Amino acid sequence: MLATTPTSYEHIALDTLRPHLKPAGSGDKICQLTGDIEWDAARPTPAWTGMTDEMILETRGLRKEFQGFVAVDGIDLRVRRGSIHALIGPNGAGKTTVFNLLTRFLPATSGAIVYNGQDVTRLRPAAVARQGLVRSFQISAVFPGLTVLENVRVALQRRLGTSFHFWRSQRSLEVLDERAMELLEAVDLAGQARAHTVELSYGRKRALELATTLALEPELMLLDEPTQGMGREDVGRVVALIRKLSAGRTVLMVEHNLSVVADLSDTITVLARGSVLAEGGYAEVARDPAVLEAYIGVEGVEGAEGAEGAEGVEGAEGVEP
Repeated sequence: MLATTPTSYEHIALDTLRPHLKPAGSGDKICQLTGDIEWDAARPTPAWTGMTDEMILETRGLRKEFQGFVAVDGIDLRVRRGSIHALIGPNGAGKTTVFNLLTRFLPATSGAIVYNGQDVTRLRPAAVARQGLVRSFQISAVFPGLTVLENVRVALQRRLGTSFHFWRSQRSLEVLDERAMELLEAVDLAGQARAHTVELSYGRKRALELATTLALEPELMLLDEPTQGMGREDVGRVVALIRKLSAGRTVLMVEHNLSVVADLSDTITVLARGSVLAEGGYAEVARDPAVLEAYIGVEGVEGAEGAEGAEGVEGAEGVEP
């Protein structure tokens, strides 16, 4: 058994050494970065026979425990290809933990994650991203000291295979400029290509993060609170971008702003205490008594009885879900 250290070069080292390794014990197994989940190098990722082409992502009994605390409790999630699917729920419902499990930043305690018909439950995060399942984070993850164009070039650089060629001139990256500008045009930032990222408003930094996410050519984009901390103008801009960029892709997003959820989402899954509370279209889940109770309490449910439409949940927009 090979013990690995938590380094960004871990996958390179394993890919290089694997043909020469003869670990002790049965099977040709190599520890993953986390050390508590094993990946069988000799066995290809199995196909998932129970999944239809209509679904791009599915989880079965997904569970995550932290030293006895159950953060995610047996979630069955099905994301339809080409849709915008939202995960909502009160604070502590397990939304971001689910994202971390789907992208393999956290190992699942039990259950299965199936993407495009393949079981990816034990793949490394980099391997999952290379298959087209790419995420953004709650906090804007851009390089403030680089220009807007340079940020996108960093995301594109993997294509060249020169990510660790530190001795090469910066001019070697200019071949990426055309594609980088196309991505900036897609998120309405072409005019700021030469500006330093630190000069951008928060909303435009989030738009830049969308561009760097697109640079990885995702088939399924996971957006973690894309409008968090934004003013009304920036929210409108990012909502329009998400709608535009979802063409030909699938989007799974965690979002606190229920107006954004209502505007964008085809399907909504409501989580509470790590479990699925309800699922359906916005009008359907907004009238669900269990959802109303989770957002605004028992009094809100009683006050919402007989109300038309989704007024009960819409009235809770100010509540942090």
